[in-house]
Amino acid sequence: MVVFEKAFLQFLGGDAWGNILWFAVFIIFMLFYPRLMIVQMLWKLEQVARLIEGMTKKGKNIVIRRISKNPKRKLKEEVSNFLEFFMIQPVSLDPYGIIKKLEHMVNMSDARFKYFVDQVAPRMDEESKRNVRMGLSGAVSLNQIAKIVRHFVELVRKTKNLQLALVLQMQLPLIERLSKALLKGTEALTNGWPIGDGIGCLAVAHLVGTSRLKEVEKDTMLATKRIAGRKVFILRAKGPGGRLGKIGKATEKLMKRNKIAKIITIDASAKLEGEKTGKVAEGVGVAIGGIGVDRSYIENIAVKKNIPLDSVVIKMSQEEAIQPVKSEVLASIPRVLNIVKERIKATKRRGAILVVGVGNTCGIGNNKAEAEKSEKLARKILKTVKKREEKLKKEKKNRWKNLFWGS
Repeated sequence: MVVFEKAFLQFLGGDAWGNILWFAVFIIFMLFYPRLMIVQMLWKLEQVARLIEGMTKKGKNIVIRRISKNPKRKLKEEVSNFLEFFMIQPVSLDPYGIIKKLEHMVNMSDARFKYFVDQVAPRMDEESKRNVRMGLSGAVSLNQIAKIVRHFVELVRKTKNLQLALVLQMQLPLIERLSKALLKGTEALTNGWPIGDGIGCLAVAHLVGTSRLKEVEKDTMLATKRIAGRKVFILRAKGPGGRLGKIGKATEKLMKRNKIAKIITIDASAKLEGEKTGKVAEGVGVAIGGIGVDRSYIENIAVKKNIPLDSVVIKMSQEEAIQPVKSEVLASIPRVLNIVKERIKATKRRGAILVVGVGNTCGIGNNKAEAEKSEKLARKILKTVKKREEKLKKEKKNRWKNLFWGS
């Protein structure tokens, strides 16, 4: 209180008009600064919303151009309408039976994607259709992000809610990163380029060698061979079209018919910021991502039969998992194979060993010869993408240069 009285007396004793002016400016600033912040934030949010909507349009065009070089208006409308596709999560208040419900929903979703691609691209071969379906799922995800961002931008515009604008602004860097990755992933999946998430399948393809593969479950292939004197089952999704397979059901079926001593899963894993891409780590458990249906199948039967679960993961960011596979990730394959062979040798229990390659098989063949072709394709794509990005950076730099200094 004393401090306030001193400040007030100094105010009266000084330059009265100057103080009144500063006081008026202060009041105006306090009243209008939040509005100025909202205007500035809305401008930034609007720019990002338009950027992501532009990415969605590019992703849609990538899919359309893959289906037809000269797309008609009807095809464009059909793809645009399908981008609104959604899947409602089943009721989970009572968790009993939730896995079966989720599996049913996923199967229906896959069937709807298959039906749509069959309708719009009836003459396309099966492997290309698989890639288009995967690319289409990337475009659907990108479209959902664009709609959510636009929803919050319009909500901030209507309510003038500063707190809501701040929350959205804090998320923008992550949203932009994810959107750019989804656009690159849509291009890679649609064109059948190997992506980071397929590294598990690529690694076991080397392990398969020249062994014969057979389909044991829908889109799921099995090879049998001897490694270090042990019988080894090698399981993975069918390639080179984009598939995830039914790894869980295939494992369950295999374990009912054979005595399994150990299960080893190989998959991509999300790295922390600061970790190196391509780093290999070992652990226990079932290394399978997604909503958990396949992992649940394997864990349930492994618990019943007391089977050890080993896992080998290759570290990469979430963005790298859906983009063309990086050279650092490809370089990790020899290390992964050595670890798997060591785990096989270290197994003392009697019975066969099951090695599961997890991931998206887009652009990845089924055996060693096809895997080597996939690696060559991946390295070629990396060079092409790098050149394209360098060209875009140069063009952007020249635009800024011309803006400030003239052409």
